[in-house]
Amino acid sequence: MAAKDWTAKARGALTRYRVMAYITGTMLLLLVVEVILRYVVHADDAIIGAISWIPYAHGWIYVLYLVTVLDLWSTVRWGFGRLVTMALAGVVPVMSFVLEKRVHADADAQIATGTAAGGRTVRSGAEAAH
Repeated sequence: MAAKDWTAKARGALTRYRVMAYITGTMLLLLVVEVILRYVVHADDAIIGAISWIPYAHGWIYVLYLVTVLDLWSTVRWGFGRLVTMALAGVVPVMSFVLEKRVHADADAQIATGTAAGGRTVRSGAEAAH
């Protein structure tokens, strides 16, 4: 894969991950509020009915988040531990916001050098032919 192609793909994967990390984190915080209202505060049925969509929405958004995690992880070729950590960030409140900042910095550094994880340099088409 040419260096420009890899860089564009990695930047796209990073942007998609970043957007979904923020959306997933926000939905997880809404889910925490929903759980507190339902099981701690014992809110009215009208309130519970109005927010009963949150668990379903978070579940589907989490699935989309996992797709973006896999895309970024496979593009920059990080280790399995990073994949697990990124996946767990979607189910631990606030973790997606914290981890997104670190993932973004790490991925940006790799993209800037044109080097995938493990020191594998992405070569241009002409270099790969030789």
